[in-house]
Formats: sequence, C-alpha cells, structure tokens
Amino acid sequence: MVPLARTSSISGRPAQHAAFACAVALAVALGVGRFAFTPLLPLMLKGGALDIRHGGWLASANYAGYLVGALSCGALRFDHARVVRFGLAATVALTLAMGVVDLYWMWAAIRFAAGVVSAWAFVFASQWGLRRLAELDAHSLAGMIYAGPGVGIIATGLLGAAAAAHDVAAPFVWIGFALCSAVAVVFVWNNFAHELPAVRGRAQLAEPTATASTRTNAAWLIGLYSLAGFGYIITATFLPVIAREALPGSPWPDLFWPVFGLALMVGALVGARLPITWDNRLLLAACYVIQALGILLGIVFPTALGLGLGSMLLGLPFTAITLFAMREARRLRGESAAGLMGYATGAYGFGQIAGPLVAAPIAAHTGSFSLALWIAVAALSFGALALAWLGTRKAAAASLS
Repeated sequence: MVPLARTSSISGRPAQHAAFACAVALAVALGVGRFAFTPLLPLMLKGGALDIRHGGWLASANYAGYLVGALSCGALRFDHARVVRFGLAATVALTLAMGVVDLYWMWAAIRFAAGVVSAWAFVFASQWGLRRLAELDAHSLAGMIYAGPGVGIIATGLLGAAAAAHDVAAPFVWIGFALCSAVAVVFVWNNFAHELPAVRGRAQLAEPTATASTRTNAAWLIGLYSLAGFGYIITATFLPVIAREALPGSPWPDLFWPVFGLALMVGALVGARLPITWDNRLLLAACYVIQALGILLGIVFPTALGLGLGSMLLGLPFTAITLFAMREARRLRGESAAGLMGYATGAYGFGQIAGPLVAAPIAAHTGSFSLALWIAVAALSFGALALAWLGTRKAAAASLS
C-alpha cells in the first residue's frame, strides 16, 4: 500500500500542471474574451466610437453568444481538450479582429462569436480540469483553475488603465490584448492535445441515478444561477463608467476593475479550500449575499473607499460562485455533468444579457445607474434566500431520516 505522503508527491506535479493549464485557459477565454471590453469601454466612449446605449448592446451581444455557446455544450460530442484548444485559438483571433475592424455591426458579430467560444472553453476546461483533479485527489487545486479569470481581469484592467492614462487608441489596446493572449496560449497548448487517461487506483466520481429529485435540483440550480449572472453583470460591465461619473477627475476609477480581479483570485483560492462536504447551495447563498453587499456599498457610499470596497466584495465570490455551481453540477450528474454545466452556464449567460439591456436604458433615461443597481441587489438577495432555503431543507430532511 502506498503511503499517503508518497501518493501526494506522485500526483502533485500532474495536478498542478492540469490546474495551471486550465487557469490560463480561463484567463484568456474569460479574462480577455469576455471581460476585456469592460476596461476598454471608457476608451471607446471617449473616442466617439460608441455611446453608452450602443456599448450596452455590444456587451449583450457577447453575453448572447455566451448563452448560445453554453446551451450548445450538451450537444457537442468532441474531445473536451480539443474544444478548449479551439476556443482559445478563436478567442485570440476574435480579440485581434476587434482592433482591426472599425464597423459597429461587425463588432457586434465579433463579440457574439467571442461569447460562443468563451463559453465552450469555460465549460469544457472546467469539466476537463475538475475531472483530472478528482482523479488525482487534488480537489483543493480547483481554486487555481478559477483564479485564472482574475489574472486576465487584472492584466486587462491595468493595461487598459495605462492606455487611458497615455491616450492610446482602443484598437491598439485590442491588438495588444490579442498578442498577450497568444503568448499565454502557446505555454499551455500541449496540455490540451488530447484527453488525459484516468489515474489507476483512484476512485472516480460515481454516476448518480437520474431521479425526479435530481432533475428538480438541477432545475433549481439552473434557475438560481441565472440570478448570479444578472446580479453582478451591471456593475461588472459599467464599473469604470460608474466610477468616473461618481469620481470625476479622480485617478481611482481605472483601478477598481483590477481590484475586482484581485479579489476574484483570492475568493477562488479560499473557496477551493473549504471542505468539499459543505453544501454547495449554502455556499452559493453566502456568495450572493457578499456580492449584494458589494453593490449596495457602491450605491450608498459612492466614494473612492465605498466603490473600492464594493469592487472587492463583488469580485471576492465571483469565481467561487462558478466553482460551487460546477461542483453541484458534478454532484448531481457525475461524469455526465458537461450538459448540466452548459445549461447552468447558459442560464447565467441569459442573466448577463438581461443586465446591460436593463441598465443602459435606465442610465440613459435617469442619468444614473442607481436604480439598475438596486434591481441587481434585489435579484441577488432573492437568489440567496432561495438557495438558503434549499440547503437548509436538505439538512432538515437528513436530520429527520
């Protein structure tokens, strides 16, 4: 029998390589493919390429693509690793196209396509990475995977802030993001060359029986996960714009987005360290409450301190929410979880589409994002209450049995 310490040393390096590769994949697919638009929106507004309403439509085009990509994951029967490869290559090409093209309708098409491929990369990198870590008994490294988007957000946020400070035109920044992403992809490309075989002697996740209860729980997960997408996206899309309106002439607005990314990384690493036996729904409820408080701080205290702390609280549970939701999907569906992951991610994407479409017209009409942000707080609060009810109902049933 192999001692535990020796087992850990054998599995440690492959697990770290797998987690690192997935982290880079999510940094590119999400940090750049989806969220690079946020720090670049002020530059595009300043250059006259967009107004706030058209900016909201571009954001929603990306989220619509994310929805379509997520919903199609259940129908894809390709090797997971190769889908991730395709998603990364396409993200680089589409990011480059944003800097080369100068037509609004083509921007909308590009952002839609970028949403589709980023959803594919996210879902299949998550399933590939979480399965690989389960095979290697290295569940705690899941935090490294979901810290990846934070790295991408910090990088794009700081580069966007530097570009704004030096009046660099937005097209050149898009091209720079594409080149940086290409370099990152080269480092992990071979990790996704083929499916990694299961580790002998490791217990794999049991395949749960598809019961009525399982289907009901899956439906709840899909529905309530959509509220997370709606709740955070208004702030995440328009944060630099909101901050500039609240703090005119201040140097702080361009730094709140990197703060969001840094907090995201911390939350992902801490979330993965929590006991895997804790109920995912209760963990999700706590995360929703933290994000609601972060948005509330920005509304009630629109100062540098209030917006800074709000950005931290919004970012802290951001990918922890994703981690707990994807774990719940695997708990419900086991090795067949990619379909449920896709549907849940699709619901999240639907919430993201609705967010900018609600916020941009309200902001244009009222001259403020406050009402839209209050709606986001209400959505997250309702989601937290529903998840807490589901989690405590399960605990009560278990205690009675």
